[in-house]
Amino acid sequence: MIKSFSHGAVAALLSLAKKLNIVEIINKHTHSQRAYWPEQPLRNQLTAGITLLLAAIGRTCLPKSKRGWVEWAKETSCGHLLRVSLSQLDSQHFWDLMDCIPEKSIEKIELEILQKTLELFPLQGGTLLYDTTNFYTFIDSTNERCEIAQRGRNKQKRHDLRQVGLALAVAQENYIPLLHLTYKGNTSDCTVFAKIITSIKKRMENLKMNTTQHTLVFDRGCNFKVNFKKVERLKMHYIGALTPSHHEDLIEAAEGRYQKIEVDGSDLEVYREKRDIWDEKRTVLVFISKQLKDGQLRGIYQALEKRRKQLRKLQKELSKPKAKKRAKEKLERRIQKILKGQFMEGLIFYELTEEKKGHWTLNYKTDQMQLSKLEDDLGFRIIVTNRHDWESDKIIKAYHGQAIVEQSFKNIKNPYHLAITPGFHWTDQKIKVHYFICVLGYLLSALMWDEARKVGFSGTLDNLLNSLNGIRLSRKVEISGKKGKPKVTYELEEMSKDQLMLMETLDFSKTHLKPIKIEGMSSYKKTS
Repeated sequence: MIKSFSHGAVAALLSLAKKLNIVEIINKHTHSQRAYWPEQPLRNQLTAGITLLLAAIGRTCLPKSKRGWVEWAKETSCGHLLRVSLSQLDSQHFWDLMDCIPEKSIEKIELEILQKTLELFPLQGGTLLYDTTNFYTFIDSTNERCEIAQRGRNKQKRHDLRQVGLALAVAQENYIPLLHLTYKGNTSDCTVFAKIITSIKKRMENLKMNTTQHTLVFDRGCNFKVNFKKVERLKMHYIGALTPSHHEDLIEAAEGRYQKIEVDGSDLEVYREKRDIWDEKRTVLVFISKQLKDGQLRGIYQALEKRRKQLRKLQKELSKPKAKKRAKEKLERRIQKILKGQFMEGLIFYELTEEKKGHWTLNYKTDQMQLSKLEDDLGFRIIVTNRHDWESDKIIKAYHGQAIVEQSFKNIKNPYHLAITPGFHWTDQKIKVHYFICVLGYLLSALMWDEARKVGFSGTLDNLLNSLNGIRLSRKVEISGKKGKPKVTYELEEMSKDQLMLMETLDFSKTHLKPIKIEGMSSYKKTS
């Protein structure tokens, strides 16, 4: 009898977690909420530390609800590797042990894990990238046990649902998250940045990172005079962005004074100067981003076509022989509503002609001169920094690194790996622990991805996890005679060259032959 299990990702993640002492660190900060539990809370003979790690591995490999976790685990080598029975790990098991992690302990746990991480995988310096996003939930509007989920401007366009915000600071060098914050969904990016900037500086100091060698990069959503002053007061190096429409004088100053420089093998025209921005001397760079301009143009032409389609529909309604009488004011309000939108002002002009009382003809036309002028004004980027000694190309490259943290958010919204949603929790404490579990899974996978890239792996993080999930372990059960004792053997199935390389690099080639003994894990029931 032969059965095959998904093996590679689980084995690599458990091996890495063992090196980082994750279970032991989490268990140090657990706190029993129940009088009848021992000092170190247990359920099914498993501690909170190993339970949270198993939840993080599950979210990384194939996101499921806590109820669906055990069904996923049965198809992996997880139980075999740990020599434990996982069949009793229902949703109640996870909920009970998540209860044992106080909200205030999450920051301490994350710090200790990162200290161990940087001990084994030191950073050489470089850039810290900061950004925020939010995740919608299905928490009922009448739920008063949860304050963190609030309605706000949802980035996935689900404005009808309550949402939770997540802020991340990510190392550009290896993509690992160095700090995360779960916050109320109705808090603006600007307000979150004002609260978190001191925590970022403190985290860097606690990780013994030399702040003079690191630069914090943030987007224009964090723009606020007070925020810039706070960063300056903390004596941090930074690269930020300004909103072009708020600094048209800079764009005018740049006209005809651009200088050509090379950035990542491509020529770019850049204007640079030092000037007072919000009462401080800052270096500013003005340039046109082709990628941004192309994206803005696509959006404008799509929006124009959408509005033309709506105007054509109205035109047909008005031209019908039995069209009802309409008031001009009401028609104009409808047309103005159609024409409303970013960049749309002045692009389409229209004329209403009354053929007979209450019956109108609509004519409209795109203003090509206005459209041409708008095209010339698109794509501007304005970067601001206190790295006065850096060359312009280095500043721009560091700012472009912001795409890394944006990619991090795309990774944790991937429904096949690492996804934070769906999150079936409805209290603040559980939501925060759930987000920590997901960020922990991302930390482990980012470390594996960095190690894989060092030996020539060129795929995305998604590709890496797919390749690892494709490494399979087969179990063969042989019975000799009627009363013979079953002989169970485990063997790795045939792999591609890339998978063999990943197995050696991530150091799990022998894990199927002996149990992974994790420090800080409770005594456990052995599998049969």
